[in-house]
Amino acid sequence: MDDDNSNLITASEALTRWLGTVRARSGGLAASEGKVVELLLSDPLFVGTSTTAQVAARAGVSAPSVVRAARAVGFSGFAELKMEIARARGTAQFFAPPDTLTADASTATVLETAIRAGSDALTALGGALDTARLDDAVRAVRQADQVLAYGAGPSATVAADAVFRLRALGARTSGIQDHESAMIAMRLLGPRDVLVAVSSTGRTAATLAVADAASSAGATLIAITNQYGTPLADLADIALVVGGVPLPAQMAAAGSRLAQLVVVDALGAALALRDPERSRRAERAGIDLPDIV
Repeated sequence: MDDDNSNLITASEALTRWLGTVRARSGGLAASEGKVVELLLSDPLFVGTSTTAQVAARAGVSAPSVVRAARAVGFSGFAELKMEIARARGTAQFFAPPDTLTADASTATVLETAIRAGSDALTALGGALDTARLDDAVRAVRQADQVLAYGAGPSATVAADAVFRLRALGARTSGIQDHESAMIAMRLLGPRDVLVAVSSTGRTAATLAVADAASSAGATLIAITNQYGTPLADLADIALVVGGVPLPAQMAAAGSRLAQLVVVDALGAALALRDPERSRRAERAGIDLPDIV
């Protein structure tokens, strides 16, 4: 076994949550800074035990880029970044992340990898999501005349879940999958309306166009996305950022989707608590629909 500790990450919940915070801040970085942050996310133990020069050499950047990267994700410098890694790491044991799944992987391995991907994504969510922004989202939905939800590709399933859950809680909510119809609907919105836009990357062209149309019409834009600093997060009035740690390629989208669905659940639960009368009216409307109850 190599003694350079490369390709090792911690299993501790604290470090995984911390990595989620870093991932949420890592959108829109310069290319050199992005290389440093990707190294940090994939191998925090190496970064936490190395010098600036060692990190720069492995990331293929200059030493000043390492310092700039640390500042770009919220630290005063590289020394503070290393101290935060040590605090988050605690006394946890370290393990090698799973290799990318291959065609000969057993079903048990696939299942274990999927479970871990979901677990890591949900743990990272705890360190990334700003609860003050979640409160803002609840207030916006409570005050809205209508709520529309939109997502393209895999994000469409999260948007559809938001429609069902918010509607079941008494919010006037609709989803539009067709892009052209969605663009027309967004242009008809007003200041008392809300769009919930879902995009893991925050860069999906169709979703950005829909979000921009809603924002231009004066509606409140709530984004459910993975990182700050992306076009969607920057455009949003309220960004609900889920973060996320590096995952095997086949599982990255699944882990992200799970974290986004938990955000939708939290939004719905908070809405029910803050507006119990509307929730009771919605419950009466679905009284003969046992699956909803």
